[in-house]
Parts: sequence; structure tokens; C-alpha cells
Amino acid sequence: MKQSNLTGMFKALSNEQRLNLFKMLYHGFDQTKKSGRGKVKEVSCCGEINKAFSAACDCINLSRSTISHHFKELENAGLISCTRNGQAVLCRVNEDAVKEIQNFLKQER
Repeated sequence: MKQSNLTGMFKALSNEQRLNLFKMLYHGFDQTKKSGRGKVKEVSCCGEINKAFSAACDCINLSRSTISHHFKELENAGLISCTRNGQAVLCRVNEDAVKEIQNFLKQER
């Protein structure tokens, strides 16, 4: 992978919201969420290899259009790939991109 590709990836991840979305897609997370009657329930988000766009909307306090924009930026940088499955958008982290970032960070000066 070229250095310019890495630059694009780091640029995409320089936005805090995109960084959090990417981290959520990469690791998944549990979040406490209030149900309609004020009760607190545990919501497991993004625990599978393919993550639905709607799960991100449920788990992160951002509008659908903002999340869509951030996903597009992550996809353009080569960090994720997104595909439609009916009305759902499924996103997958590009493991090769993650390995490339890890290799870059391991390199000595």
C-alpha cells in the first residue's frame, strides 16, 4: 500500500465521530440505552462480522445523514466496505487496511 493511501486513512480517522464509528465497527460495543418507559436495558451493538447501518444509528447519537456521510468517508479511504442488503446497509472493516496501519506504526524511523 502506498503512503498516500495511509494518509487518506489517517485523514478519514482524524474526525472524532468517524474515529468512534470505525472503532465501533472494528470492536463492537455494548451501550446502556433507555427504553420507552424509562427502564434501562442493555443493547449489544455491532457484534457480528457485518454491521448494519441501522445498528450504528441506534447506538450513536448522530443523525442518519451524518452517519451515512461518515461511513462514505471511511469507505472512500478504504477502511470499510458497505453493501446493501434490502433496506439495510452492511459494513465490514477492511482488515488489510487495519494491518497496513499496524505495520506502518510498527516501523522504526
